[in-house]
Amino acid sequence: MDQRGPELTLLAADIGGTSARLALFDATGRRLLRSETYATHAWSSAEEVVREFLSSYRVRPAAACIAIAGPVEDGRSEPVNISWIVDARRLAAALGLLSVALVNDLEANARGILLLDASRLHVVSRGERSVHGNRVVVSAGTGLGEAGLVHHGGGYLVVGGEGGHADFAPRTELEVELYRFLAAEYGHVSYERVCSGAGLANIYRFLSGGDAPTPAAISAEAAADPGSRGAEALDLFASIYGARAANVALSFMATGGVYLGGGIAPRNLSVLTNGAFMRAFVAKGRVSGLLERIPVSIVVDDRTALLGAAAIAAEAAGALPLAA
Repeated sequence: MDQRGPELTLLAADIGGTSARLALFDATGRRLLRSETYATHAWSSAEEVVREFLSSYRVRPAAACIAIAGPVEDGRSEPVNISWIVDARRLAAALGLLSVALVNDLEANARGILLLDASRLHVVSRGERSVHGNRVVVSAGTGLGEAGLVHHGGGYLVVGGEGGHADFAPRTELEVELYRFLAAEYGHVSYERVCSGAGLANIYRFLSGGDAPTPAAISAEAAADPGSRGAEALDLFASIYGARAANVALSFMATGGVYLGGGIAPRNLSVLTNGAFMRAFVAKGRVSGLLERIPVSIVVDDRTALLGAAAIAAEAAGALPLAA
């Protein structure tokens, strides 16, 4: 896998609980050269899937950034939705590099959002964007990821977090019943238990009293019949998602915008654009007016985290300045 030709290449990866997306970019981190998507649970380690991807191309990347759906501490991650331990040092050894950047996937997602144009965003609420305001990303997919972009010195500092595992705070009698239903099963009930793909299935089980179909099937049921159990589950999900997104926006004073990432929002644009999501988002008492002014958009480009990872890898290779 020796580097061939004058052009350096960068490896970017976005590894989630369902899919692992790997890509090669040019030295700027802006031009995608090749990409592949793998089923995460079909592989036993990050090193194995990276080797598989690179085996198809006679190239050794100049730098690499791996975005992982889990907390990262000292170059190491033990994701709750993936049965791997991911270690930057082991990845570097597998790639023949001095180091590999290992970051939380929402950190990469947030970096990628800075590179998107308006065509890759679906507007939920136009609001009144503050040019120098902070921004946040709240991504419901296999899990629930959250990150902040703090405006600083003409650019943004990205703050990754694990707020999806914070305690679920029910707001209505129905949500209190949902909490009790899940607490009996799980003990601790986090926002991820109700605001993710598995969370949507949990809500469906709670409402139906039986088994739940897949999240995709629930969305399809809701689209086919507005009076169905799937539509009821998706409406409650949207309300909880809106309330949580508003909490994150308030925590960061995100007057620059809220971005909904992950796989669920793009598949349910009409549900999240109309109704329960925005009602819950702005229902914050004395600060409701502030939230009404915050723009909300859905990210419809599933390569956003890859773009962010490529930007981080480019910085590592000295190709981009540190400020986004």
